[in-house]
Amino acid sequence: MTSLPRAQLLAYAAPALPMAALYLPVYVFLAPFWTGAMELSVGTVGAIFLAVRLLDALTDPAMGWLSDRVPIAGLRRKPWMALAVPGLMLAAWGLMMPPEGAGAGWFAGFLVLLTVMWTAFLTPWFAWGAELTPDYGERARVTVWRETVGLIGTVCAMLLYGTADPGTGLARVALLVMVGLPLLTLYALRAPEPGVARAVSGGETLLAVFRGEPVFARLLVAYLLNGAANALPATLFVFFVEFRLGAPDWAGPLLILYFGAAVLGAPLWIWAGGRFDKHRVWCVAMIYAACIFALAFGLGEGDVAAFAVISGLSGLALGADLSLPPAMQADVVDLDTAKRGQARTGAFFALWSVATKASVGVASGVALLLLGRAGFSGQDGNGVEALVWLAALYALAPVGLKLAAVALMWRFPLGRARVEAVRAGME
Repeated sequence: MTSLPRAQLLAYAAPALPMAALYLPVYVFLAPFWTGAMELSVGTVGAIFLAVRLLDALTDPAMGWLSDRVPIAGLRRKPWMALAVPGLMLAAWGLMMPPEGAGAGWFAGFLVLLTVMWTAFLTPWFAWGAELTPDYGERARVTVWRETVGLIGTVCAMLLYGTADPGTGLARVALLVMVGLPLLTLYALRAPEPGVARAVSGGETLLAVFRGEPVFARLLVAYLLNGAANALPATLFVFFVEFRLGAPDWAGPLLILYFGAAVLGAPLWIWAGGRFDKHRVWCVAMIYAACIFALAFGLGEGDVAAFAVISGLSGLALGADLSLPPAMQADVVDLDTAKRGQARTGAFFALWSVATKASVGVASGVALLLLGRAGFSGQDGNGVEALVWLAALYALAPVGLKLAAVALMWRFPLGRARVEAVRAGME
């Protein structure tokens, strides 16, 4: 199998930089900003995050169907991405540069806009990436390129955010998204969009896709569990550093360290995903991350140096979480196509999008609601019980979720040998 040219990989991956720069503030900085400067309660923000996730049950299936069945100018993936860009830019402005006095209605409205446009962009983009190559190892390479560029975007967002006050930091990141997203999406449209097998019939539903391919259902549940495990510390990171460690000025540098370590670890996952069964590599990465991350529960005020070590070591595993599961999903799509003679790539990635946003949104919302019930306010004066809940949700809950995902994936039946046999049969 001929390797994809680096120029093609770079073009396809380019939008990951502004998209990741947008993703990080939404699930790391928005809750502290809107509960602090904008004076919404922690419970209100958590409830809005949960409510908006219900919308995904409608928008993601619709986008998967549209991307598979409704081409524009002969293309199925690129036009939908281009159409989503203005909405994403507007949502970035509304959530990260709100006017004085904006309240819960403003926050909820622009969060709805963000989640709809996010679906319209990500579902066809991820499906396009799965169709770039049929090769088992090359698929890991495609996703690692995309997620590595995303990690660079995350670091750029953190550098822009810096040590400024939350309002200023978010405004800088919003400008990066509003300038970078249209430019890099235009650059991405230079990459080819391959033709694929006959598209799925109009009567197919996402529930039929889920039920019809048990291997995919297993992968999806494991991904949801691990996504929730990553979402909890992301949502609570600023709160943990400020109120558990007592070091609010260190939040930015520690996040840069974490995501910088993820960038450095990316070549390891390119190598491992191309040489070993991807599900086993992913399991090893999750076990490693759980062992490192559990140590954070014992940290207290002033333990910034110890937390920096934990952040750097755990960040090395992040690339596996970002790159290997989508590559495995592309293998599942091949298995499904071989069985049915129909390509349901958009439908599969619509379900993937539902799982991604559900894992992040539900975990974030539930965590904030639980903290609110424990008496945590997002401001000074939190009691001992509230801080213990904060540490447990931040450090211990993710460990249990990751180990549950490992239990599902360790004996995953779709390894390299079977994928290569499926591809040989299709060809």
